[in-house]
Amino acid sequence: MAIPLTDVKAQYGPLLGEVRRGIEEVLEAGQFILGPNVRAFEEEAAAFLGVSHSVGVANGTDALVLVLDALEIGPGDEVVCPSFTFYATAEAIARRGATPVFADIDAATLNLDPADVYERLTERTKAVLAVHLYGRPAPLAEFPDTVPVLEDAAQAFGATVGGDRAGAVGLVGTFSFYPTKNLFGLGDGGLVVTSDEQLAERVRLLRFHGSRDKERFDAIGYNSRLDELQAAVLRIFLPHVDEWNEGRRAAAARYSELGLGELCDLPRDEPGHVYHV
Repeated sequence: MAIPLTDVKAQYGPLLGEVRRGIEEVLEAGQFILGPNVRAFEEEAAAFLGVSHSVGVANGTDALVLVLDALEIGPGDEVVCPSFTFYATAEAIARRGATPVFADIDAATLNLDPADVYERLTERTKAVLAVHLYGRPAPLAEFPDTVPVLEDAAQAFGATVGGDRAGAVGLVGTFSFYPTKNLFGLGDGGLVVTSDEQLAERVRLLRFHGSRDKERFDAIGYNSRLDELQAAVLRIFLPHVDEWNEGRRAAAARYSELGLGELCDLPRDEPGHVYHV
């Protein structure tokens, strides 16, 4: 018997009736792009995370690219990022024409080593892109405050960093709703969160071809919007994410008790971790 690494159906199974009703309501309304569910999910996600603004986008990789573009990071610039992460972290930097500068990771947490980050800073460094890998928050307070700290929190929706939600600590945070994530959609989706109003407005502009009204185009942007169907589903799943995260922590604790891998042998007194295992 094959046991799936991530059993998404087991998670949404108890909510399948709500999911079907939510999808049917979108179909009945006939509004599929930047509709009421997207606006509502953005508001609900911002409230959950404790930020002023959230912007739904097409996927987590686009979220990173949009943020880097909004910060005008491009050719000749450097962004410090972990040497151990998913490809999209460095890919997003390279897509902007900037240079990913790989810093070492801490052997215990697998997240960026702050001491090595300091060693990688140059006059061309425009940001530090920290990844909360496997839902374990990176030590954001230990990173330099001379450049913006960007949070790739794709695997850490609902995790906490010093009492704040992951994604809400640095200048800006990004999320992915790919089906293996702890808050997931039924396809691709992403989110950019920040309390910087100007940055949020710039991301909103860029996600829709550089336009606010589809008539005037103020920038060369992207076609990267969270769609209405995904937003409807995410609104149903969002209230359950804390419960799901607790289930992950319980599973990680059980793996540790059974001696099933060093990555699961994690400190028990850090309830903010999501444990994306």
